[in-house]
Amino acid sequence: MDAKIDKPRVLIFSLRHIFGKALFRCAHFEFEDIIREIDSAELYAPKIDAFNNRRSSFAIRLAYHAPILLNPGIQKISPERHYDIFFTICGYPQDLIMFNALGNVRDICKTSVCLLDELWVKEIAMQRHFLRILAKFDVVLLYYSQTVKPLSDVIGHRCEYLPPGVDSILFCPSPDPPERVVDVYSMGRRSEITHQKLSAMARTEGLFYLHDSIGGSQAIDSKQHRALFANIAKRTRYFIVNPGKIDEPNKTGGQIEVSNRYFEGAASGTVMVGERPDNKAFEELFDWPEAVTRLPYGSTDIDAIIRDLDADPERQERIRRTGVTQALTRHDWLYRWEAILNTVGLEPLQRLQERRDRLRKLAQAVSRQCHDETIPN
Repeated sequence: MDAKIDKPRVLIFSLRHIFGKALFRCAHFEFEDIIREIDSAELYAPKIDAFNNRRSSFAIRLAYHAPILLNPGIQKISPERHYDIFFTICGYPQDLIMFNALGNVRDICKTSVCLLDELWVKEIAMQRHFLRILAKFDVVLLYYSQTVKPLSDVIGHRCEYLPPGVDSILFCPSPDPPERVVDVYSMGRRSEITHQKLSAMARTEGLFYLHDSIGGSQAIDSKQHRALFANIAKRTRYFIVNPGKIDEPNKTGGQIEVSNRYFEGAASGTVMVGERPDNKAFEELFDWPEAVTRLPYGSTDIDAIIRDLDADPERQERIRRTGVTQALTRHDWLYRWEAILNTVGLEPLQRLQERRDRLRKLAQAVSRQCHDETIPN
C-alpha cells in the first residue's frame, strides 16, 4: 500500500500487479490513477507469485463448476485504517474471486463499490458462482448498459450503468495540435473485408494505414501503452470504431455495447468511422452531429467515405473539434468518479475541481482556436 497519503478516504483494490499486462485493462489502471490524482486514495495492489498463480487458475476453474470459492493467493486486508469508499474494477466476473479473498471489507469501509467491465447477458448463468460475490458490495456498476437489468434480476441487487471514460487531457491534441500524419488507424478487432480494402489503398494510393500486424493482447507497460496510443490517435485523421466484440456474435448473443474506442477517438480529435451502436446509451453519450461517420461492419465503402470527407476540410475540422470538446466536458474519467461520489453521497475534493478547471480551460482553448481559424484575414 502507498504510505504517502495522509488519512485517505478511498481504498482502491487494483489488479494491476496480477493482470497488469492485459491490454484491455490498461484503461482500468488509467481510471485508478485519475482517482488518485483527484481524490484522497490509497492503492492496494497485491502480487501473486508463481505458485499462487497456479493456485489462482485452479480456483477460477473450480468456481466455474461448483459454488466453491478458494483463496487464489491474495492476502487479507488488515483492518488498520478505515475508509469511506472501497473501490475495485473487475475486467471479468472471474476477477471477483480476488476480491472475495480480502475478507469482509465492510469492517474497514463504509461503502463498497465494484465496477465490472465485461459481462454479456448470455454469460450470466455460466458466471453465476462468481456473480454471487457481488452481494458483498453496496454498489455494483456495469460498463454494459443492456446487462444492468438482467443482472439486477439475478443477484437481487440494484445495478447501475457507468459508461467508460478516457483521460481526455492525455488524448487531447490541444494546445499544440500535431500534424495528422496517419491517414487511417485501426487497432484491435477489425473487419477483414474493410482491412483488405484499406491495405489495397495503402499499396495503390500511398495511404498511411496503421493497423496491428502481430497477434497479442499484452502490454509491456500499461501507462506507456496508453501514452503511445494517445500520441498515435492525436496524429490520426480517420479512426476505425465498432461496438465491443462485434466479430464474436456467439459470445455476445447479439448484444450491442459501446466500446472504449468511441471515447478515445473523440478525445483525440480523430474522425471516427465505423458502426454506430444500436444502443440507447450511445445515443445519449454521443448525441452531437456526425459523432461517428457510419461504415457498416464488413463494408468496402471506406474509400468513398474518405474521399467524401477529404473533399470538405471544414467539415472534418468541425467533427474533430466537437469530439475533443465533448470528451473534455463530458467523458473524462473525472466525470465518472464524480458520478460514483454522487451515488455514495460523498462530496468531491478540491483537487477534483482543479482538474475540472484544466478540462474547462482546454475546452475553451479548442473552441477559441476553432473560432480564430474561421475569421477571414
